[in-house]
Amino acid sequence: MNSKEMEKQIIANYQRDEQMMILVFAQWCVNNDLDPKEIYLRAYPEQVNNAALQQAIELTVPKEESSEIPNTTLFNVLSLFGNEDLAFIVSEEIDKIKKK
Repeated sequence: MNSKEMEKQIIANYQRDEQMMILVFAQWCVNNDLDPKEIYLRAYPEQVNNAALQQAIELTVPKEESSEIPNTTLFNVLSLFGNEDLAFIVSEEIDKIKKK
């Protein structure tokens, strides 16, 4: 594999992993009766039409059909991709959930 092919493979792997991170986030939101788009836009208001988020939302399942996604798992996944702003908003939502 030459360097150009390796670079393409690395980029493809990153994009696939990033999409999985977004799906984990979107499913966590669904599981907690939250709107993933609304939560995401609070963290990243400049990304109104995020195609990756929309695709992930379409792939979510009803919370009754989903496995639980622990908060720590979500934070770890967000951290891997440097989504501190989104993690901050998620932590605010977790605090609200705990107060209910």
